[in-house]
Amino acid sequence: MLIAQLSDLHICERGRAAARVVETNMLAERALAHVAALNPQPDVVIVSGDVTENGRPGEYEMAAQLFRRYLTMPVYVVPGNHDRRDNFRAAFAHLPGVTADPDFVQYVVDDLPVRLVMLDSVVPEAGHGLLCAKRLAFLDQALSAAPHKPTMLVFHHPPMLTGAPDMDSIWLQNTTELGALLQKHPQVERILTGHHHRNIVGRLGHAIVIIAPAVAHQTDLCLLPDIEAQLVLEPSAYHLHLQSADGGIVTHTVYVERFPGPFPFVVDPDYPGYPTKPA
Repeated sequence: MLIAQLSDLHICERGRAAARVVETNMLAERALAHVAALNPQPDVVIVSGDVTENGRPGEYEMAAQLFRRYLTMPVYVVPGNHDRRDNFRAAFAHLPGVTADPDFVQYVVDDLPVRLVMLDSVVPEAGHGLLCAKRLAFLDQALSAAPHKPTMLVFHHPPMLTGAPDMDSIWLQNTTELGALLQKHPQVERILTGHHHRNIVGRLGHAIVIIAPAVAHQTDLCLLPDIEAQLVLEPSAYHLHLQSADGGIVTHTVYVERFPGPFPFVVDPDYPGYPTKPA
């Protein structure tokens, strides 16, 4: 099974640029077209938040148009801190699970080899994330229902510190509570997030945490204290999560940009890695 994960599209209303410099609609369209051209095609696409820049209805209309234009496979979405939950739910009510819960965008995808638990980590009018008691109770119940099936959690805010102080100040604030809950549920193999606009890997307990790069701009790598995060126009990228026949899961980073190549590997005759030739 192949899962494409896109994150942080930051789609704007037509004619607007995010942060006044980034043509995010163009980048989003290029990324979606790239996914649509993959061979083999992903079985599903997940979008891990910040679909829009400001959560305006016109931005969601643009996003919905792009999804319909390029994605023929099931699409599963959760909001990020740039989204507005009510507008998000109204615009994506046609997508699976978005309106299943009366309060949050949280639902379970059960019909895949890997189970997906989609969670809403948004705190309205705030940059940081939180899984409140009600959302943690939903997660606990969802995981208890299928304790032996490999599972991925999908939400926007990373539940770990990354060493980038400015971005770490708006992480998932109750990571300790989430970690304690996961101790009861060893079937959770991956936690897929976005938010930091960089490709970062870590852990929370036994689960591997994978932060996806952004479809829009990336965040400049800065591990110094007291430095405000800034955007950088590194290549747009997304993740492909591949579950193989033996049940293992691997993640590939895919760049939307075209680079020179591909070229065949041609090595010198004295390359030491050649198999031993018969005498």
